[in-house]
Amino acid sequence: MTTWQGWQHFATTPPLAPPAPGDPARSEEERLAYHSAFVTVRTPAIDTLTTNVRTLMILGRHQQTTARPSLIVTGPAAAGKTTALLHVGRACHLAHSHNHPPPAGSAHPQVPVAYVLVPPAASAKALATEFARYLGIPVTTRMTQAQITDAVCHTYNRVGVRLVMIDEIHRLNPRTTTGAETADLLKDLTERIRATFVYAGIDVTGTALFSGVRGAQLAARASLVECGAFPARLGKHQPFKELITGVEAALDLRAHRAGTLARHASYLHQRTAGRIGSLTRLIRQAAITAILDGTERITKTSLETIRLDHLAETHHRPTGRK
Repeated sequence: MTTWQGWQHFATTPPLAPPAPGDPARSEEERLAYHSAFVTVRTPAIDTLTTNVRTLMILGRHQQTTARPSLIVTGPAAAGKTTALLHVGRACHLAHSHNHPPPAGSAHPQVPVAYVLVPPAASAKALATEFARYLGIPVTTRMTQAQITDAVCHTYNRVGVRLVMIDEIHRLNPRTTTGAETADLLKDLTERIRATFVYAGIDVTGTALFSGVRGAQLAARASLVECGAFPARLGKHQPFKELITGVEAALDLRAHRAGTLARHASYLHQRTAGRIGSLTRLIRQAAITAILDGTERITKTSLETIRLDHLAETHHRPTGRK
């Protein structure tokens, strides 16, 4: 999705949906593919991000003299940051395409959304090249960073990019010379490209991104949206159990009983530390196993056989496990 063609395919492909009553039964291969890709479970973070992005895009639409206000999606690993970011990006792409169809005979396609990953230990030139690669802007080894940046800003404005999403922002370290130059490039891009910038990264507030003069500039322009772990209880509500119910309702298993997983909410919260990424991986993997072994249902026993990501496994230490 870090190229326009890939992003367009993602944004315009209808998202998966759980089986509806009366739908013909899917084949085993179709159900395996379904649980592999699975649905996006709507969360409070997605709702908050959607509202904030829409508001900031309107707020900065006619701003000319300074960088537009931006947004940072932060939280621990496996908390659903990238999923939320992509969900909002797709919604923005579809809304813009619907409301602003290109004129007949237009030679230039409309590109409302850009999605860029920060490369590891990225230099300013490497990041500028990633921006260019998204739109297929030709870049040669002889080009300077300034030349690549000029081409990026000109092309992004020409094709009408309105939302720029930059993922893995925690990879930047402004305390190093390379990181400082890259952070300065981002500031330059936000001032020259007529778009709202949304960043996503792991525990961004605890990194060097918010330190020093550059960090103060970012903090003064960016709002934060937290994608944290789901608490087991929040007042009278049980957010994690509600999340499980949503995930369970999307399963396509022939012998699974609704409510089974919700009854194991405490176990699942302990097993995944309340992280949506770890939870959906656990349930999807258990569903695929249930299809392959013919049981067609998920139980606590079958969940115990699934090995999760190392972060979740080191958090969960049931009695007897060494």
